[in-house]
Amino acid sequence: MEPSRKPLNVLTRQLNTNISILLKNGVEYRGKMIRCDGFMNIMLDGASEFIDDQMVTNYGSLLVRGNNILYIEIDISSRKLKAGP
Repeated sequence: MEPSRKPLNVLTRQLNTNISILLKNGVEYRGKMIRCDGFMNIMLDGASEFIDDQMVTNYGSLLVRGNNILYIEIDISSRKLKAGP
């Protein structure tokens, strides 16, 4: 696989964009990715927690540990960050 297409390289090029992270336990976090390291630990700014697509709570900043991540959706629309219609 060419270096520019490796998952970590793709992810780090998306800094300061809105992402959605689904954890292995079914919890989803949405926010702006401001940091990402080699272990795919991700820091979100303006993060919101969702369970079954219902917003549970808001966080200012949030660190998600990489080994808990099931998948990441990058460049989500701003309307998806907010709960409701």
